[in-house]
Amino acid sequence: MKKILLPLFAVLLLGLVLNCSSVPAKDPFLQRQWMLISFDGFSKDQLIAHNAEMNLTANRVKGKIQASVYMGCNRMSFISEFKKGGKVNISKGVSTMKACQDMNLETSFEKKIETMTNYSVEGHFLTLSDDHGNTMKFVAADWD
Repeated sequence: MKKILLPLFAVLLLGLVLNCSSVPAKDPFLQRQWMLISFDGFSKDQLIAHNAEMNLTANRVKGKIQASVYMGCNRMSFISEFKKGGKVNISKGVSTMKACQDMNLETSFEKKIETMTNYSVEGHFLTLSDDHGNTMKFVAADWD
């Protein structure tokens, strides 16, 4: 019985070690919850009132992060790929389809997020920008 248990235990331990080492590490500077603080002529008070946020806490899968976004009405989701050199590729998103009284922020965000091609993380701030000078600035939600 001992001859069977020792190899079985060794195989299980090896499987556990290999499985844990394949879990992709999160980038603590990028993969966090971000609050939108500057965007397209909307005031900071408007952004706060809409609880405008982008959640990038999902694990990376093949270099891509499933992002969840809320701009006060619908939940949006898209795939983002943050590359070396400050480049970002953001897929066309999907969204729930609730009709809300004020959807200006959500509509504007949904149109512009897909055009963002660059990113930078400086301290607790994430900035997304396109090739025409349009920007979105976020602050980390866990920042005091």
